Amino acid sequence: MRHSCGQPLFHVKICGVTSPEDARQAAAAGADAVGFNFVPGSPRRVEIATAREAVAALPGGVLAVGVFAGAAAEEMVAVARTVGLTAIQLHGHLEADADAFDPPRDPAELAGLPVIRAVRPGSDGLTAARRWLASAAAAGRSPRMLIVDAGTAAGTAAGRLGGTGRLVDWDALAREPSLNLPTALAGGLSPENVAAAIQATGVVAVDTASGVESSPGHKDAGRMLAFVAAARRALGHQG
Repeated sequence: MRHSCGQPLFHVKICGVTSPEDARQAAAAGADAVGFNFVPGSPRRVEIATAREAVAALPGGVLAVGVFAGAAAEEMVAVARTVGLTAIQLHGHLEADADAFDPPRDPAELAGLPVIRAVRPGSDGLTAARRWLASAAAAGRSPRMLIVDAGTAAGTAAGRLGGTGRLVDWDALAREPSLNLPTALAGGLSPENVAAAIQATGVVAVDTASGVESSPGHKDAGRMLAFVAAARRALGHQG
């Protein structure tokens, strides 16, 4: 997993932000993307009005990512326009027979916003992700970027699909052939382990939520600063 095609939309993302102050602090720490969770049942779900204030608090150049699972395109577009999102993350299940399934989306359906797709390893590695990506490519709907998050059970509720603190198997991910898209790593990343994760997997970007929190949805400024610094050092030393 040491090669990607194209430029990533971000290098360091702080996800599950629920307040304008945390958004400002994430950007001040050096994150170039901030994620806002609109998934029902998530402990990090943010209200529309609060998200709008938080996005307005971000400096120019910081990607404002809306995280959705199983939402209709019309809903995502409405939220994006109201809040001021600059990218959409599809975080639902990869298989059509699951609740909160996210089919491939054309950015034209989403008001031209770039699409980031979260994928999760299963017992057969990234086979399900590769099927989804092949379907997307065949329809001309490939996402701009991928995030590999920790695996979950087939029936996992939408609100429990991310931010669990569980780790991806870094060694197994490193053995996977390239997915041919810029790929970020999520799943239990923290200031203490992010450098090792980047070195082990060769990803071009990282994403964290629980690893920089004082409690679910409440970020710790010091941990965000330490995470971004450690991630950027490790990303800068990839060769």
